[in-house]
Amino acid sequence: MTVRVRIAPSPTGDPHVGTAYVALFNLAFARRHGGQFLLRIEDTDRVRFDPNSERMIFESLRWLGLNWDEGPDVGGPFGPYRQSERFEIYKKYADELIARGGAYWCFCSSERLESVRAAQTAAKRQPKYDGHCRFLPEREVRERIERNEPRVVRMRIPEPGECRFTDLVRGEVVYAHDVLDDQVLLKTDGFPTYHLANVVDDHLMEITHVMRAEEWIPSTPKHVLLYQAFGWEPPKFAHLSLLRNADRSKISKRKNPTSLIWYRDQGYLPEALVNFLGLMGYSMPDGREIFRFDDMRDSFDIARIPTTAPVFDLKKLDWLNGEYIRALPVEDLARRLEAFGAKAPDAATLRTIVPLVRERMKRLSEWNEATDFFFAEALIYDAATLVPKKRTPAEAKQALEAALAVIETAPAWEAKSLEEGLRAHAESMGWKVGDLFMPIRVAVTGKTATPPLLESMVVVGKDRVVARLRAAIGKLG
Repeated sequence: MTVRVRIAPSPTGDPHVGTAYVALFNLAFARRHGGQFLLRIEDTDRVRFDPNSERMIFESLRWLGLNWDEGPDVGGPFGPYRQSERFEIYKKYADELIARGGAYWCFCSSERLESVRAAQTAAKRQPKYDGHCRFLPEREVRERIERNEPRVVRMRIPEPGECRFTDLVRGEVVYAHDVLDDQVLLKTDGFPTYHLANVVDDHLMEITHVMRAEEWIPSTPKHVLLYQAFGWEPPKFAHLSLLRNADRSKISKRKNPTSLIWYRDQGYLPEALVNFLGLMGYSMPDGREIFRFDDMRDSFDIARIPTTAPVFDLKKLDWLNGEYIRALPVEDLARRLEAFGAKAPDAATLRTIVPLVRERMKRLSEWNEATDFFFAEALIYDAATLVPKKRTPAEAKQALEAALAVIETAPAWEAKSLEEGLRAHAESMGWKVGDLFMPIRVAVTGKTATPPLLESMVVVGKDRVVARLRAAIGKLG
C-alpha cells in the first residue's frame, strides 16, 4: 500500500499556523514511508471565501518548505483539487447514498428547525434534527421534488448502535449512534457540506491516512458511518492535539498571532518555525530540541505523538529562531536580511555589521532598530543616560573629553587600538572600564544596549564618532 495523505485548508482568511502544523506532520509521515502528500482546497464555504486566501496558503506553505506532490497548482491524477470544481461529483454520490438508504431528502424550513432546537434546549436535551423527514413516503418525496421545494440531503444515522474506530494517536474511540445528528450533506444551494465532500474526496483520491486536528474527532464517527454506507474502506485516522495558549485555551488571534504571514513578516526563519511546530507534537528519540525537517522525517513514528496539548510559547519560538540565526554563516544571513528588506547603505556595510548584531537577534525584523545608529545623521537620547551611577554630569563630561582625545589620536582606527587606549584612560582616571564605556556607548549609539562597542565604532567611522562625542559633551553642559 502506498501511503497517501492530505491537508485540506479552507481559503477563508490568512493561512493559519495550525494548517502548517498539520501539514508538517502529514508531510513527515508521507516522506518517512515513501508516500504522497496532497493539498486540496476546501472552498465550499462561499460566505467566508476569500479569493486571496488560496494564494496566501500556497505562498506560506512553500515558504516553510512544506511542498505537496499533488494539488490545484501542480495537478495530479486525482483532480480537480478544488472542491468548488467537483460539484457534479458530490451530487452523484449524494444520489447514490440516497439510493442505498444512507441518506434522505429533508424539506424542513429553517424556522421549523430553529423551533425544534429551542424546544430541545428548553427541555435540556441535546439539540439535533428530530427526524421529521426521515420516513417520508417515497411518493411524497418525489412530488415535493417535482414542485421544486427547498430541500437538503441528510445522512441517515443507523439506530440503535455505536460507531467504533481506532485512532492511531488515541486508541479506540466509541460513539453511540443516538448522540450523532442526521447531518446535512448537501445544502439547498447544491453545495456539499464538509462531511460529504471530505469523505468522497478522500475516497476518490485514495487517501490512506487522515491526520488532522483533534477538533475533528466528533465528526469522525459520521465519516466512518458514511464510508460504511457507501461500502468503502475508511482510511486510518490520527488526530493531533490542538495548539494551545498558555491558559490552555485553543490558540486564537486574540491571544497569539495565528497568521503564517505574520510569522514570515516578523522575520522568523522558515526552518526555525518548522522546528518549533515539530516540537509542538513530536519529540526526537534522542531528546534534542533543535532539529531539521529531514531529522524529523527520518525518525517519524506516530507512536511518538503525544495526546497532551502543546503550549504555543512565542518566547520559546524567539529563542529557537535566535539559535537558527546565530547558526547561519554570515553570507547566508546577509542574503536573508537583504531579501527581508533590511536597511543598510550598501551590501558590504551590511555584511560588516551582521557579525556584530546577530548574537542579540531573535527575529530578522529586529535588524533595523538594532542597527539604525550606524547610519543615523543625529541621535536622540536623554543626557542623563550619559552619566554612570555614582558619578556626576561634570565627571561624565570630563571622562568623555579625555576619551575624545584618546580616540582622535588613536594610532589606528581598529577595535584593538581603541580598546588599548580607552582602557589605559580608564585606569589613569581610576574608573572601571565598564563605567567609562557606558557614556561612550550612549554618545556613539544613542542606546544603552548595543552590539560590541568598539567594533561598532569602527563601522560608524572616526569622523562620525568624534562628532557624536562632541555632541554628547555639549549635552552635559
